[in-house]
Amino acid sequence: MPHKAYKFRIYPNKNQQAFIHQTHGHCRFVYNHFLELWNTSYEEGKGLNRSIMSKMLTKLKKQDETAWLRNVDSVALQASYENLIDAFKRFFKKQNKYPRFKSKKNPVQSYTTKNTNNNIAIVGNQMKLPKLGLVKFVKSREIEGRILKATIKYNASGKFYVSVLCEVPDFKPLPKTNETVGIDLGITDFAVLSDGRKVDNQRFTAKMEQKLKREQRKLSRRYEQAKKECRDLRECMNYQKQRRKVACLRERVAFQREDFLNKLSTELIRQYDVICLEDLNTKGMMKNHKLAKAIADVSWSEFVTKLKYKAKWLDRKIVEIDRFYPSSQICHTCSHRDGKKPLDIRVWTCSSCGTTLDRDINASKNILIEGLRLLKQQP
Repeated sequence: MPHKAYKFRIYPNKNQQAFIHQTHGHCRFVYNHFLELWNTSYEEGKGLNRSIMSKMLTKLKKQDETAWLRNVDSVALQASYENLIDAFKRFFKKQNKYPRFKSKKNPVQSYTTKNTNNNIAIVGNQMKLPKLGLVKFVKSREIEGRILKATIKYNASGKFYVSVLCEVPDFKPLPKTNETVGIDLGITDFAVLSDGRKVDNQRFTAKMEQKLKREQRKLSRRYEQAKKECRDLRECMNYQKQRRKVACLRERVAFQREDFLNKLSTELIRQYDVICLEDLNTKGMMKNHKLAKAIADVSWSEFVTKLKYKAKWLDRKIVEIDRFYPSSQICHTCSHRDGKKPLDIRVWTCSSCGTTLDRDINASKNILIEGLRLLKQQP
């Protein structure tokens, strides 16, 4: 069965907020404790596994120095070392860097707990969470399927969120439309479709840029003032207030972008049976400092990820062509290759057949042609 996550904002009372922060601290301690042990055992040629960590955590709870670990959700503490194990697995697969110690200075904190004996449930306009009891939340949509786990997160903006992971029944495949499309992702236009449609780049960060600059200058001045007075930033209330204000602006931009990507990906999945895309090297393109900011704002990788999992749910096909395929150099009419062109040339005429070609629309049509060719070769 597929898994689906639902994110809601929660409004815990003061006691619940204190308990959430306490759980964050305890989970951080467990994560850092076992990371230090892992580093030591790795140097000694030994290893740690899930069963060893479980026994060690039980011993920690029984010791007088760390008996306070028993005050919070035990499942959340177990999830901490499981996250560490997953981090090392990804490291050995060269998917991320070596795990680092977690800091309490990080404004974003989270912990995960599992649903056992129905201790995570929806009760009217409240959510029941382990050790917290009933917490008010914004019920923006109904939850489908069986609840597996919940992640309680405290953002830099000072807001609390819960992400509920559910095991949902298999999705019903969408009816066939017999439509195919090639998509050329860009910066000027977010997406250019092979049928001639262009999706405008919303430029969420750019629209908020002036306001962000102004608020970040205020934050910088308060930081310098606290530094001059040799004060701890956590005790500077004006600095913390301004930091949350900047975080709220950034959070708003992130939510706007996510909403745009979700709506566009869902629309494309409903409309087309086969979607052909170019496998972009986003990480490599980000090294271009002139374009890095604009590339980060459009979030191509997140858009492609959303298309892929929605296509898997709803029985659609996503075909990725090779990133080195010269889609903008080939005439889609006669297949003549005219060579590489600078980015300022947006319209060009084919020297073989004389067809006037829009650079982006031509590229999207070539992506569709190549994608359908690759799809036929698949078993």
